[in-house]
Amino acid sequence: MREKIKKTTQKISQSKEFHSAIESIIPKKNIWGFLGIFLFFILPELIGFYKGKEIASWAHQKALEEASSIGRATYWLLEKFFKDGGSYFNIFLGLLLLYLAWIEWPKKEKES
Repeated sequence: MREKIKKTTQKISQSKEFHSAIESIIPKKNIWGFLGIFLFFILPELIGFYKGKEIASWAHQKALEEASSIGRATYWLLEKFFKDGGSYFNIFLGLLLLYLAWIEWPKKEKES
C-alpha cells in the first residue's frame, strides 16, 4: 500500500497539470494580485478585529427581524463570521500569499 501511494505521489508531482494547478494558486504578480490578496484576506479580518462585535450584534438583530428563511440564514452566517472578531489564520494566510507573490515577482521578471 505504501509503495502504491509513493508511486502515485511521484506520478502526480511530475505531471504538468499538477504544476499548472500549483502555479494558478499563486496570485498574479501585478498590482491587482497584491490588491486582491489585501481585499479578500487581510481587510475583512482587520474590519473583524475593529468592528466585529458590532457587526455581529447588528446581524443578530436583523436575523430576528427578517421574514424570509434565506435572509435569516444570511444574517446568521454574518453573525457567526464576526462573533469572535477577526481571524489570525486568514491574516497569516494573506501575509503568506503576499510574501509568495513578492518573492516570485522578481524571479518572473528576470525570466521574461
